[in-house]
Amino acid sequence: MILVLLGPPGAGKGTHANLLETKRSLVKLSTGDMLRAAVAAGTELGRKASVIMERGQLVPDEIVIGLIAERLDAGSKGEGFILDGFPRTIAQAEALDRLLAERGTTLDGVIEMQVDDEALVERIVGRFTCANCGEGYHDSFMQTKVPGVCDRCGSTEFVRRRDDNEEVVRSRLEAYYAQTEPLIGYYKRQGKLVSVDTMSEIDVVHPAMMQALDAIKSKSVETPG
Repeated sequence: MILVLLGPPGAGKGTHANLLETKRSLVKLSTGDMLRAAVAAGTELGRKASVIMERGQLVPDEIVIGLIAERLDAGSKGEGFILDGFPRTIAQAEALDRLLAERGTTLDGVIEMQVDDEALVERIVGRFTCANCGEGYHDSFMQTKVPGVCDRCGSTEFVRRRDDNEEVVRSRLEAYYAQTEPLIGYYKRQGKLVSVDTMSEIDVVHPAMMQALDAIKSKSVETPG
């Protein structure tokens, strides 16, 4: 099975990809992680990416596709792969389709993680973590039990990500809607899109994600290739 998680920054793609990886034996393919690993390993693609990244430029699609191809060709000990962070554009989606077709396979399905923009902004902007142990908290949803003291380690030092501010979050949402949202129509026309509301608590969202995965898996069995 090959699955794509589609949704804006902060929708929880990484969190749910990790859960699906653990509970359904699907290997998460994060393009960011793969790029960093290739650079660290000094592979041919990694060296090419490193030069481009050192210039502050975006890594071109052909390098990212090459990394995905290498990982797919290496195979999986589990039930398949989850693509997290790719594709982001129609051009990337078409390149992925070609890559899979060359290998005699196809994308099984896409889970669209639906969000409410205003709630998402609040979710991201309110995040902070313990500077010592990394425990995560939130201004509205998960404060420390004792004000200003980490529940886990007792530290009184906390940090916020520099890009977790309203201006940056709204800018990232605008970029998502401009570049990535068209993928919803692209995959809907292919009959591969399943949508899940991901604004509830994780113990509500995760079962819905599992149901979406089961629906995709059932359909791929019924219509192989």
